[in-house]
Parts: sequence; C-alpha cells; structure tokens
Amino acid sequence: MTGVPPTAIPDVLTPLDVAARWPVERPLVMLHSGRPHPRWSRRTVLAAPAAVFRHDGRRSTFEVLDHRWTATTPDFTDDPLADLQTLVDLGASTHPSRAPFESGWIGALSYDLGRRLEPAATSSGGAIDDRDWPLVSFAFCPDPFVYDHDRAAWRTTPTLPLRSGPPDAPPSVGRLASTSTPEAHRGAVARAIEYIAAGDIFQANITQRVSATFAGSTRDLMAAAMRRARPWYAAYLECPDGRTLLSLSPELFLEVDGSTRTVVTRPIKGTRPSSIDPAELLASAKDAAELTMIIDLMRNDLGRVCRVGSVRVTEARRLESHPTVHHTVGEVVGTLRPDVDLAALLRATFPGGSVTGAPKIRAMQIIDELEPVRRGPYCGSIGWVGTDGTIALNIAIRTVALSGARSPGRFDALVGRLDYGAGGGIVADSRPDAEYRESLDKIAVLQAILADLGADSAVHPVA
Repeated sequence: MTGVPPTAIPDVLTPLDVAARWPVERPLVMLHSGRPHPRWSRRTVLAAPAAVFRHDGRRSTFEVLDHRWTATTPDFTDDPLADLQTLVDLGASTHPSRAPFESGWIGALSYDLGRRLEPAATSSGGAIDDRDWPLVSFAFCPDPFVYDHDRAAWRTTPTLPLRSGPPDAPPSVGRLASTSTPEAHRGAVARAIEYIAAGDIFQANITQRVSATFAGSTRDLMAAAMRRARPWYAAYLECPDGRTLLSLSPELFLEVDGSTRTVVTRPIKGTRPSSIDPAELLASAKDAAELTMIIDLMRNDLGRVCRVGSVRVTEARRLESHPTVHHTVGEVVGTLRPDVDLAALLRATFPGGSVTGAPKIRAMQIIDELEPVRRGPYCGSIGWVGTDGTIALNIAIRTVALSGARSPGRFDALVGRLDYGAGGGIVADSRPDAEYRESLDKIAVLQAILADLGADSAVHPVA
C-alpha cells in the first residue's frame, strides 16, 4: 500500500477505518467501544506506542520505541506491579493530562499474574505453561487518537501517515482443536462440584482452550471480529515480541474516575445464546446464585482498598443483551482511599472474581489442578491507565491470543497460532453436560468470525 501525507483524521473515518489504514510498520494498540453506550462504552482509543514495559515472570524490561518517552528509564525491582507503578508515576510527571484518555498506558495483565500475587493459588503439578505469555505488558501512549461515539467525532487527532490502497488477502486459519475432550471437560466440572460438596469452595470457573494455526493479517481478523461481536470493552494490541491480543469482552473489571477516586466493578455471571429468550436466564436460580457469590467477593476485595463505608452494591442483577449472548450483570461501587495506587488496587482485586470463583485463592488452586494448560492473557485484564489517574480495565474473556513470527517490517501480520478460551462458573447444582454446552456457546462467536473469513469453524477433538 502507498502512504498518504500526515493529516488530522476527518470525522467521516470511523475508528475501524483508521485501524485498517494504520501503517504496517507501526504497532497499533486500540481500545474499542464496538457498540456504544452513553455510560459504559463511549470512546475508542488508538495509539502508536512510544515505549513498552514487559514482565515475563522473571524480570522486568522496558523498550523505548521513539523520542516521545522523555524520562530516564528507572532501575527495576522485578516486582511486576511495583515496576509498572514506577513507570505510571514517571509518565504522569512527564506527560500530565487534564482529562481522561489524553495520555496514558494501554496494556494487558495475564491471569497468571495472580500466581505471582498469590503464590498459594497453585497446585502441585498443576496446569502447564505452554505459551509463556508475559505476566504484564503495557505500552506508553502519550498522544492517542480518541473517537467520541456520542458525538460521532474525533476528540483528539494527532497526525499519522495513513495507508491507502487495496485490502490484504484474508488470513488463513487452520482447524480449531480443544485442549480437552468433551469427556475431560465434563470430568473437570464434576470434580469441581465434588470440591463444592466437600466445602472447599462455593464456586469455581472452569474453562477450556481451543487453538488453530494462523497466517496473515491480524488486523483483518480484528476487523471481522469487531463487526461480528460489537463488544463494549474490546481491545487490540500488537506487541513488539511477536504477539497480538484481540479481546471482545463485554465485562468491565475496574473503572476508576481520576478526579473523584470512585471505583466501579461490573461482574458477569449467567450467559445464554442471544437466540434464547432472556427470560429463561432471569428465571435461573443457579445463575442468580453464581452472580450473588461473585458480587460478594468483589465487594470484599474493594473493601480492602476503599474508604470505610463507601463500598455498596448498586445493581444486584441486571440483564444485558449483546449481539451473540445475553448476560446478567452486577455492579459494585466504592471510593478508593487516598493512599491506594494502581498497584495496590490490583493486589487487592486481581484476578477478577468472576473468572476465579469463591473463595478466590482456593478456587484458583482448584482451577490450576483441573485445567490442563495455563490461561495466559485469557481471564486476565486489558485496558487503560491514564496519567490523570483514570483506569479502565476489562475482564479478558472472549479473547484471542495470537503468537508467532511476524512478517519482516510489519506489525500487522504473523505466522503462528491462535488461542481462545471459554468456560463458566460451577456451583453446587451445576450439571457437567450443561456446563460443557455453555462453553461451546461462548466459543460460537469465534466460530462465526472464522466463518466470516472463510475458515473452518468447527471445533475438532483434541489431537
């Protein structure tokens, strides 16, 4: 493709138009409101990172990509959250912002960061790490493009030489194969129910992973996914280390208002395909119990870092319908204490209770025992940390993790593999067959996206 001169972006171009024209030699990170909502899904943010922080489970590294990072790189302690906090504080001092999404960090926290924060949350000989994803990866984005969906206009438009020309060929995707047989997944659910009956836990979130080979444009996959799913808390991250994340999440993990210090979490429990009458979900006592347990867990987690008496449940159970599924959602709100920073907030709350179960640490031990592979970025969190104190992080469900070798000189394409996880909460009256079907319902959105691209969308037995 040929380039066009750098200009401010006209309002006629949508965020997905700009993503399609993003220079292939520049990494793209994006947080996207695929189905705008006046409260929960108002903006899309696109950026070319100036620097990237990573913690691989052993040590912290920091790569400066261009002149926009102006501070001296600090000495790291190799504590992932302490080192991230140091960089967030440095970014706030060199690039202060007066409004949300003017300047900040876009990145991902792996579910397996929870193993680092809670060393007891592992079992002996548990899930294997066959992907080696970083525990933390955040990109500094001092001058992002910001699109306001309420006004259908670009709020900030730094200049960038956008591409022009014909689109690339669709990516090639191989057969989807699960890490578990149907019998193995049902067996894991049955074992979790036994732990519940024994009094170990009240609930556990049990998942499976499907994988396929992948070759071609990850941006084309992203565009097809955004059109199909239209998620509230979507994300697309091209990382310099040959990895790309595509999240189609409908779930908010944490939102912090930088000026009022108000923190909100909106856990999801209870899912049905959009083809089913949502009244069936609302009538389910099992799904209501799942959500009540997780609301209570998140209320307790926020109570560790909020002002005394400020934590309250503002929504006990609400139906929300999305293009492919219905969910029931709760909402918990509090006011952070003055001494609580990003690192302290995450130490108190991560991973989100909706993807662990309750009690959290014992549920994580059981997950580690029953799931064959580590989750990596799936069930972690992806989002924004602003230099003004704003935080907006999703729960990284409905998330595609791509890794492999990039095409020379291009961030938009790779040859490697695609991974996607799905599962659900297990409680005392769960039925293994129904839980397996629910996991397939959640894989269906990926199957539809692959079918849109002309790929084989069936889930095949594990090899």
